[in-house]
Amino acid sequence: MEGALPTLVSSLSPVPVIGVPTSTGYGIGGDGLAALMGMLQSCSPGLSVVNIDNGIGAGAMAAMIARGRVSER
Repeated sequence: MEGALPTLVSSLSPVPVIGVPTSTGYGIGGDGLAALMGMLQSCSPGLSVVNIDNGIGAGAMAAMIARGRVSER
């Protein structure tokens, strides 16, 4: 629930990974902030993080990756 899965997958995968934190959960990070901050601070190459519950932004990022419009930095 803390957003560790996208970080782990992107560190093991040669393809880009899109992390979408969700607002469901429990405890103090139940509104998605803990997952968002965990993904943003991961320093894992190939991980794109969108805002909490932003499926439209994730789809737009996937389309940009598919078209080859995202550059490695």
